[in-house]
Amino acid sequence: MSEALSSLPPAAPRGPLGPLRRILRQVDERLSTPLSAQQVVLRLSVYLVLAANWPLWLQLARIGGAPSLYMRSAAALAVLIACGMVAVFAFLAWTRGMKLLWWLVVLVAALSQYYMLTYSVVMDPGMAANVLQTDAHEVADLLSLRMLLAVLAVLLLPTWWLLRVRIPAMRPLRQAWRNLAMLALALGVAAGTVAATSRDLAPLMRNHPQLRYLMNPLASLYSTSVSAMRPVFARSHALVPMTQGAAPGDSYAAAARPLLFVLVVGETARADHFGINGYGRDTTPELAKRGVMSWRDVRSCGTSTLASLPCMFSPLGKSGFESRSAEYENLLDVAQAAGLAVLWLDNQSGCKGVCDRVPHAAASEGLGEQARAGLCDGGECRDEAMLHGLDARLAAMPAAQRERGVLLVLHQMGSHGPAYYKRSTGAAKRFMPECRTEVLADCAHGELVNAYDNSIAATDIFLGKTIDWLREKGARYDTGMLYLSDHGESLGEYGLFLHGMPYGMAPDVQKHVPMVAWLDDALLRRERLSAACLRAGADARLTHDNLYHTMLGLLDVRSPSYRRPLDAFDGCRDAALAFK
Repeated sequence: MSEALSSLPPAAPRGPLGPLRRILRQVDERLSTPLSAQQVVLRLSVYLVLAANWPLWLQLARIGGAPSLYMRSAAALAVLIACGMVAVFAFLAWTRGMKLLWWLVVLVAALSQYYMLTYSVVMDPGMAANVLQTDAHEVADLLSLRMLLAVLAVLLLPTWWLLRVRIPAMRPLRQAWRNLAMLALALGVAAGTVAATSRDLAPLMRNHPQLRYLMNPLASLYSTSVSAMRPVFARSHALVPMTQGAAPGDSYAAAARPLLFVLVVGETARADHFGINGYGRDTTPELAKRGVMSWRDVRSCGTSTLASLPCMFSPLGKSGFESRSAEYENLLDVAQAAGLAVLWLDNQSGCKGVCDRVPHAAASEGLGEQARAGLCDGGECRDEAMLHGLDARLAAMPAAQRERGVLLVLHQMGSHGPAYYKRSTGAAKRFMPECRTEVLADCAHGELVNAYDNSIAATDIFLGKTIDWLREKGARYDTGMLYLSDHGESLGEYGLFLHGMPYGMAPDVQKHVPMVAWLDDALLRRERLSAACLRAGADARLTHDNLYHTMLGLLDVRSPSYRRPLDAFDGCRDAALAFK
């Protein structure tokens, strides 16, 4: 009797929730049907094409064209993405123990889609390298409820499914043959699709190369792998010396006082938002009061800190730096080898290797409790923290080097986004209302520009205080300051936000950077420079390539690596009489 009862089907659920319970039970029974690892990854691949590639489909829609061509291109790209994912999963389609790896791939796809949709970025190797270099404070600025909801929208269904699906064990050899067959089939279908649609796809991908980095998560997986493995496969790990022959120039023997020079490395500053460069808003009144010289036509080496920072300190220039097969010593190494005291102070996510061989410290190091409370919030400090206790840092330098000359490098937080509103306080908040969210597309354009311009105003105040500190040292040192930003920023132009676009595709606002100099009269005389001549050349076309050689000229450091044509100030040496 008991056996007969156990063979009967379960009673149908009753009550108002009965139909829903029946549906859930049927879904559960269907999910409990065993699936091979190959069947699981095939379904995941199709799901990712449909749920995690909206940036690609939207970009195709913006490109437009005839509906027949658009649909053929979209269909072809969908097939290629699916085949690419199947090929990737072919190396992971083994046992139920792979579920976590499959889930992580879906998580990467969900995160990538959110950032591509929110900030209009593409997942090229440069962007992946920026992600790998991001610190905890930068990550905190990017977190939001909207991000959580967007990621969960993609992640919940496959998470639930992967938890429920049953994958029977299979002998390793049989599993390997199935994976190999799946890989061959995916590559064959992809090759056939390319052959059949090349007439449409070839011009599309050639004219719009950003599309290849919107294929999600293939672009993210590829770019991250390239960035992570690039150091491993570098052809040479040797450091190429550039310090041979470095020595102080003639001015050191003739000068009555040592040199004190501050190089400020700006962050995310746009030249067209500096009031002293003709911007419609007075974002830089402090610099204007102090009579600085500003160059209005300067282009960066890259569109991210990781790309620009090592490049701008390198003697190789942009093309040489990007094609190098080894690491080279940089400006700081040469200045230190010439006998100068060098110190790098950082209020950012690190110096990207530039300061590894010279003394360096974080802005927050050495701050007392009271100073930290006034200058720092949530582990992030305002740029003024680098000026706090600077006298003590100067006094602590080796006396012999300090008496010859000092080079201080201050690496700003500047206008780092997307939380621009966090980069300014008090008097710097001149333009209101401002965008107070990290989801920039949710703000009115005017509010976004207000928040960004307030961050430029904060940089203006910081640079003004830096000049004032140098003036205080004028009785003891010949002083000067040069400010140059690492890259610019997109503020919604062409639907783009932030920075980091591939250089060839990036808009000019991500590459057009401000460069400002202040030199006291003693330093102008020491370097035989004419301020009038320098101001007359404010429209000269310059790049980050000029920084290395211009700084060697200003510091009067002799080096075989110095190239006079790239010294932006060289044409104004011995020109004082001509401009009187």
